[in-house]
Parts: sequence; C-alpha cells; structure tokens
Amino acid sequence: MAGDILYGRDAELLRLEAFVGGGREHGGALVISGEAGIGKSALLAEARRMAAAGGLLVLSTAGVEAESRLPFAGLHNLLRPILHRAQALPAPQRDAMLAAFGMTGGAAADLFLIALAALNMLGEACAEPAVLLLVEDAHWLDSATTDVLGFVARRLDADPVLLLATIRDGFGTSFGSDLPALRLQRLDEAAAAALLDARAGTLPPGARSRLLKDAAGNPLALVELALATAHTTTDTHLVRPLTDRLEEAFAARVARLPAATRALLLAAAINDGDALPETLSAASLIAGSPVTTGDLGPATAASLLEPDEIRVRFRHPLMRSAIYQRAGLAQRYAAHAALARVLADQPDRAIWHRAASLAEPDEDVAAGLEEAAVQARRRGAVTSALSALERAARLTADPARRAARLLRAAEAAVELGRHDVVTTLVREARTVELSARQQAQLLWIEASFGAGLQEEHRRPAAIAAAARKVAADGHTDVALRLLNGAALRTFWTGADGSPGLRRDAGGSAGQRIVEVAETLPVAAGDPDLLAILAFAAPIERGATVITSLRHSAARSGSDAEALRLVGSAAILVGAFDLAKTCTTGALPTLRAQGRLGLLARALGAQAWSAAHLADLDIGIPAAEECARLAAETSQPLFVGIGRAAAAVLAALRGDDETARSQATAAEQGALSGGVRPVLATARFACGLEALGAGRYAEAYEHLRRMHDPADPSFHPALRCFVLADLADAAVHSGQQAAVAGVIAEMEAFARQTPSPALHGGLRHARAVLAADDEAESRFTEALRDTDGGWPFVRARLHLAYGQWLRRQRRATDSRAPLRAARDTFDSLGTTPWGDLARQELRASGETSQRHTVEAHDLLTPQELQIAQMAADGMTNREIGERLYLSHRTVSTHLHRIFPKLGVTSRTQLGAIVRSRASQPV
Repeated sequence: MAGDILYGRDAELLRLEAFVGGGREHGGALVISGEAGIGKSALLAEARRMAAAGGLLVLSTAGVEAESRLPFAGLHNLLRPILHRAQALPAPQRDAMLAAFGMTGGAAADLFLIALAALNMLGEACAEPAVLLLVEDAHWLDSATTDVLGFVARRLDADPVLLLATIRDGFGTSFGSDLPALRLQRLDEAAAAALLDARAGTLPPGARSRLLKDAAGNPLALVELALATAHTTTDTHLVRPLTDRLEEAFAARVARLPAATRALLLAAAINDGDALPETLSAASLIAGSPVTTGDLGPATAASLLEPDEIRVRFRHPLMRSAIYQRAGLAQRYAAHAALARVLADQPDRAIWHRAASLAEPDEDVAAGLEEAAVQARRRGAVTSALSALERAARLTADPARRAARLLRAAEAAVELGRHDVVTTLVREARTVELSARQQAQLLWIEASFGAGLQEEHRRPAAIAAAARKVAADGHTDVALRLLNGAALRTFWTGADGSPGLRRDAGGSAGQRIVEVAETLPVAAGDPDLLAILAFAAPIERGATVITSLRHSAARSGSDAEALRLVGSAAILVGAFDLAKTCTTGALPTLRAQGRLGLLARALGAQAWSAAHLADLDIGIPAAEECARLAAETSQPLFVGIGRAAAAVLAALRGDDETARSQATAAEQGALSGGVRPVLATARFACGLEALGAGRYAEAYEHLRRMHDPADPSFHPALRCFVLADLADAAVHSGQQAAVAGVIAEMEAFARQTPSPALHGGLRHARAVLAADDEAESRFTEALRDTDGGWPFVRARLHLAYGQWLRRQRRATDSRAPLRAARDTFDSLGTTPWGDLARQELRASGETSQRHTVEAHDLLTPQELQIAQMAADGMTNREIGERLYLSHRTVSTHLHRIFPKLGVTSRTQLGAIVRSRASQPV
C-alpha cells in the first residue's frame, strides 16, 4: 500500500464496499484473517473511510496482548463513546453492563446478559442510521469481550449494525470461527512490484529483486524491509523468518531514537491501555526525568506511532511486540513497576503490573490477584479468573495457600474445558501436602476432567468412597458435589453402575453412590440429593424420588436452579409431566439472569420431557434453542440432547427427513464419547419415525437395540420409557415372543418404582401383547388407569384398542376409540398417528376430514416460539429479552410468520397458534 492506494486488493475492496454499504438495510459480521503484515489493518482503515462517507457511526477497539487478562477491557473501549446511552436499556441489562465495567458496586450478572445489553445498546440506543464496529487483532481480546462480541455477531442480521474484525494467523481463538470470513492472500507479483516501486522506487535492481523475493507478496514486509535495507549493509537478516526480520527492523529503528522516546515506547508497549497521560507518567518514572508529548515526535517521524493527541497508537502490532521482545528483563520489570505506580487508583489493572514486575513470591500481590479473580468471576469472566489464580499461585510461598490457589485455578480450567491447564495445575497441587477437603476437591477435579488419572481412580465407586470420607470430616457440600459428579457420570456414560453394565465387586457404583448420599445430613427432598438418587439409581430409588418430587418442586418456588434439578430428576424416573412443569418454571428466571449455560440444560430437559408427552408446541422450539445455546456455551452433551429430542419431535409430527437427519447428527456427536442418553434417544427417534411410517420390522430393530446391554444405545433408565413403541412394533412385525423377556424385566423394575412412564408403557404392552381372550379386559384396565394428563399415551391406547376391535370384526365398536384417538392425535399434531387412525376408521366404514395444518407444520422452531409469545401479548422487546435477540430481529421474524400463517396482525395469531400462556416458554 502507498498513501490511500491498496495494491492488489480490488476484489477485497468490492466485498468490503458491499458489506459496509448494506449496513443501512441489514447487519452482519465479517472476519478478516491472514498473516502478520498482510494488510488487515489497511482494510479496516478503508472500511472506516467508507463508513464515515456513508454517515455511519464507527466504534472501534483493538486487542492488546497485555490487556487480554482484564475482563471486558476490549468491550469497554468499544462502547465507551456511547456508554452514556446505557441508561436507555432495561434495568437488568443496564445494571449488568455497568457492573461489568466496574462503574457500579453491584456484582455483574451472567456474561450473556451483558452480551444482550451490548446487542440492544448497539441496535436500539444509537440514533445514527447504522453502526460499524471495527475490532482489530481480535485474537488478543480478553475472553469476556470475545464471548460478548461473538454473541452479538451471530445476532446482527436484522439490526443496522456491522462488525468487522481481524485475526492473525497462528493464534488460537474461538472468535469468528462460525462467522463469514475473508482470508487475505499475499499480493501477486505485479501488485507487489507496484507497491515496492511506489514506496522505494530508488532501490538498486539487485536489492529490489531480493526484496520482492524475500517479502513474497507481504505488503508490510515490502514497505518495512525496504526501509531497513537503506540502513544496513548486510544480508544475513534475510534468511530469518519474516516476522522475526520485521520485528528486528522495528527494534533497530527504535535503537536510533532518543532515550526519552525509547522509554515512552517501552511504557506504551507494556501498558494495557492507550491513554497518553498514563503512558507519559510511566515513561517519566522509567527514564528518571520528565517525558513529554514532544518526545512522541521522533517515534511518529520513524513511522512507529500514529499521530494522536489523546492516545498512543502503534502503526502495527508487530511494532509493539518488537519493542517488548527486545527489552531486557530488568527493563520490563521496571516498566511494569512504573505502570503499577501510575495506576494505583485502578487496582484491577495495577495488580497485574505489580505481579509482572516480580521475580520472587509476594503474598500481598498474590492476595491481590486472588481478589482480582473473585471480581472476574462476579463479572462472568472465568478465563480472567483462571489467569489471576495461576499467577497468584506462582507468587505464593506458603504451601497451603499455594495449593488452595492451584486447586481453585484448576476448577476454573475444568469449567473452561482446558485439559492441558487442568493437568499442569493438578500435577503441581500434588506436590503439596493437601488437607482432607483439598484432597476431595482434587478428586472432584480429576473425576470431572480426567487430568491424567488412571481410570480406576475416576470410577464413580472410588469417588463415592472419597465422598464418604470427606462427609465424615463435616464437608457435606463437597461430598454432595462429588456424588453429583459421579452420579452424572453413571448416567451419561453408564460407567460402573448401571444394570446390565460393568460392576465392581460388592455391587454397582450407582448403589455405592446412593448409600453414601443417603447418609448425608440433608433433607429428604433436597434437590441435589434427589438429582443424585435419580441419576445414580433411577429404578432402585424411583419410589423415593417420586414421593419427594412434588413436595420438593412446590418448596423450590422461584429457585430456578432447584426447579431445574427437580425437573431433571423427574425425567429420570419417568415423571415427564412434572419434569415439563418444573423446567418450564425455571426458564423465565434463567433467561432474566442471562445464565445461558443452565438455560440450555433446562431447555434440554424441557424438550426431552415434551417429546415423551408429544407436546410439539413446547418441545420443538425448546429442542432447537437447547442445541443452539449449548453450542454457544460449549456444552456438546446438550447439543446432542437438543438434536436427539428434535429428532423425536420431528418423528412425532411426521417430518421423517428431519427426524433422520437430526438423529444422525446427534449420534455422530455422541458415538466417540459413548454418550448413552443421546444415543438412546436418537435410536428412539429412528424407531418412532419407522413406526409412524408403518415400517414395523425396521422400527422393532431400532427399539430392540435399546434393550441390548452390548449396544451403545442401551441405557438402563431411558429404555424403560419406550415400551409402548416396542410392543406396537413387535405386534405388527410378528415379534411378540421375542419381546417377552424385555417385558418380564420391565415388570420386575415396575415392582421397584412407581414410574408413571414405565407403568404406562407396561399397561400398553400388556394390552397389545395379550391373547384375544384377555385383550379387552387389558385395554379397559389400561384406559381406566391412564392419566388424562398424558394424552398421547391415552390416544395410543385408544388406537390400539380400536385396531384390535376391528380385527375382531367389531367395526361399529371400534369407531368410538378410533375417533377419540384421531381427535387427540390431531390436537397434538402427531400426524402419522392421526393418519393411521383415519385409515382404521375408513376400514371400519367411517370417513374423516383431513387434518388441519398446524402452526408448527409451517414455521421454523424459532418462528413458532416467537409466534407463541406474540400470541400471548408480549411486545417485540419483551420477546427479544426472553430469547436473547434484538427487537428488530423479532420484528423481522414476525414479518415472515404472518404470510406463512395467512394473517396480517398480531391479534390474529391467538386463534392459530396454540399458545401456552399459563406455561411461560
């Protein structure tokens, strides 16, 4: 590049022009990537000029390596010019954002509530026609800012907000991995030659050819190495890597500057901010004499700094890096110490510089970093908390305190999924003598993440033994935590404790978990205890859990986490109606708090229970949102749950293609980890799809696999809830005798637990598998005992009864149960079963009208969710707050929904969408 000309970038400029020019009509994001010096910053500068010419508001921030430890630093820089407009946000969002920036004394809410606040402030609070966000060096942003901007970038379609970010090759970052991308390649020979001639046209031919070859089309290398060539007579530097040669060229340029300017540049390179006054103050301390704005001149003339009256801005990040790397260790220590003094009134920043200025342990600084970790956690910035705790441990001399900090850091690393960090921290912690509580804490960490432990030490039985020991020492909370993790492991992987799976000598791990849990001094209906019992022994302790569930749910009130736990326990014991009620009750609070990680889990439980109840209006949007939010919050297990539940729901509505594709996607994600609940649910979906399509032999094979302990889809609890489907498939494929053993096993389980789903399935199976002389009494008994709150289960019985009556040549008698089945299936939207009831009625001599197409047949899952909320009278802003969307995005969805449903206003939605006003979504 030279002047305002960008050589060899015509295609990129056209794409940039279209991107920026479309900002008035719609939003979007674009990530520009490439190697150092390839021209990413130049394109950002060009985008800034385009936006200014178009009247767009431009907001910018840049990732700085030294700033990456400070939570929300990058976001604060980006939003600072419009931060006063935060007052227009809803109170929870406003308070969350201001607390995240340290502008109020309250604790910040979940990170995603802050992200929603940022999205709404950008989309609503700006009076300008459109906004362009420029994010340079996104790979160096603090992790909290990365998460927020990633959240925002994925939700910009309907808002007049554009986000343009750059990422350098070779840096691991999740930012932008799923966003539209523009990768910059090196310039071709003609463009490279034109650029070099424009910037260094007087080079001798030999030097010119050598530079063109060595720079290989890298624009920064062409420009900067040309300048370096003018000041050196040796070619030895040309054999070094390009980035090293550029840094060396910048460092050489610095060496020729006055001492005061060098001190200023070192302070700027190390500073985690760019304010000119603090950089000048720190430089003065480094130099031992006053450094003024006049000392900026030589650095600007040397093309190291951009002219700026209030900030210190390097022309390129490699210049900052070169200055830092070439400084001696003593110089870096001195610079950090100087900045710590200058930033004394900003403790969050100062403590990091104090820590960076030390080579020996210092308890005061370690304690300050520990407090910084506490503050970072309150703001939802777990990565920053991890960094602070790691550094605090390194600066701690006392072994006990050091162990405590290492373990807290390891817990944060577990939360983030950082296996390498967990392993290192656990290894260090093992070198210190640990207390009993710390040993239990270490075991929980290792059991949660592996951390190099041998498999036998991570088995739930071993963890249960450790929980017993720590509980005896009075640490009930730690014991509950250990047992909860062990119970979850038995559920997700079937490790050690499930009927039909591997057992330890002396009983299953599930039994050991239960034995320890039931000795803990907690109330019988404690949500944590119920969850442990349900996950570890859903059959053996089904009666205990079911007896306590409703009381525990009522006592939980508005406690969202308690309701979520009770709902999860209810699923495992087959109380799907209560599970749906509890998880539905937990959702509004989790949404309001911005706890998207827990929200995804609650949605998964809601979708799962709704799928078993054939509640499509609740289940379809819940499954889609579960998978989407689980992916966004890095919870692959619940991505699988969302997809598997979506497959079941699609099978119920007769969308066979979606059922198969979602089941396949769920299985592909779960097979490598042996995630049995996902595999079992996907297999159930396949069986259900085949059953609805009348492919009974195929349905039987799918469902029979769920009862085979050698099959990956075997799950001891979930297989208990598909008996009606297995029995129907068996009857219609001539496999009645083959399922006798399974039914007998289920009968034995039913004597241990009053599970509504298990007993309902057995009633159906007994009726359809009965001999003709017993069948009618079995059907009558089953219909009498089936709860009206399970309409799909009851309709299946009516259908099977009507089919049996017709086979007995009692066509007239068959019509009443077949009509009841048809009407219920139609009301639920379970099209394949409604069609089957119509076929049976036609065979009995009675015709039926075609089933009316429902809203969930016409709308996407998210559109259905929005339509339901709009039908309930919620405004666009209220819907946006619930679903973490901007009000403009909600409006766009409604404009698509209206023509699909044949309506022209919100008031008409209520008559079409079967809203659940009493059950908030």
